[in-house]
Amino acid sequence: MEKFDYVAVTKDKKKVKGQVEALSQTQAINILRSKDLFVINLNRIEILPGWLLWLNRWQRVKRQDVVHFTRQLATMIKAGLPLTTALSILKYQSTLAMTKVVEEVLREVEGGGSFSKALAKFSRVFDQVYLSLIQSGEAAGVLDKVLLRLADNLEKQSEFRAKTKNALIYPAIISIAMVIVAIVMSVFVIPKLTSLYTEFGAQLPLMTRILIGISNFMIKSWYLMLGFGLAGGYALHRWKKTVSGRMAWDKFSLKVPIFGPLKTKIILTEITRTLALLIESGVSIIEALEIVAGTADNVLFSGSIKYAAKEVEKGVPLAVAIGQFEHFP
Repeated sequence: MEKFDYVAVTKDKKKVKGQVEALSQTQAINILRSKDLFVINLNRIEILPGWLLWLNRWQRVKRQDVVHFTRQLATMIKAGLPLTTALSILKYQSTLAMTKVVEEVLREVEGGGSFSKALAKFSRVFDQVYLSLIQSGEAAGVLDKVLLRLADNLEKQSEFRAKTKNALIYPAIISIAMVIVAIVMSVFVIPKLTSLYTEFGAQLPLMTRILIGISNFMIKSWYLMLGFGLAGGYALHRWKKTVSGRMAWDKFSLKVPIFGPLKTKIILTEITRTLALLIESGVSIIEALEIVAGTADNVLFSGSIKYAAKEVEKGVPLAVAIGQFEHFP
């Protein structure tokens, strides 16, 4: 139950104020009308403490929040609960950030808006695939089935991404350790060896002299290295924002040893899983390809899929359309 502050007018045209408890804003208005009160203003009373409300402004909706929301909503809709009732319940079972989203969606639905349009106002939380599937489910009257498929797909995606991250942890640790060892050797070990060789007056090989030179430069001009590093990083970031830069970077990222083939497999897995989900939910093959192209995290794959969608529209088989590109095995 929720509490609402209201301002209303009686039959005698007297203005009254008070509070009413109800499951939703619509039910609160109906309760007041049954008491012959004409509602002028109705506001939901926030049940969260002030410091939590302030904290909520800085919290972001996490992917796991969306997974939990979708699974719970699918279960309740399948059990026969009305959408508004299910959303009212979920509001109290979500994180602070997600609660705000659910409240806004509930308000839109209670006001007569469609569920898909209400979700579309939070495009940073619900991606285009999610919104397209919900819209398709609403139109076909199979929202419960679509939600179940979405929940299954989101859980599989989360599990797959977790496995991918775990697989990358070991190479990342090794790489970081190698960098740390190189810095320690250059800053602490090599200078001591240099002074030792100098005392003996030994003739050093070329490679050793190069290493000593690098070590001396790192010690004496570390601020220059830091400046060049920051400037280079910023320049790379700006370059990747350009069309040609993004294309070149995405092409390069697929050819990096170990990481390139792994990234290719990740992208292909996401594309095929999403495409299958869209088609199973009643979305046309052309529309599904266009949606997937917009979600692909690589411009090479995105451009290839957009081209394939146009070819399929002309009657070309999908396998033939995408078979022209080497990044599709």
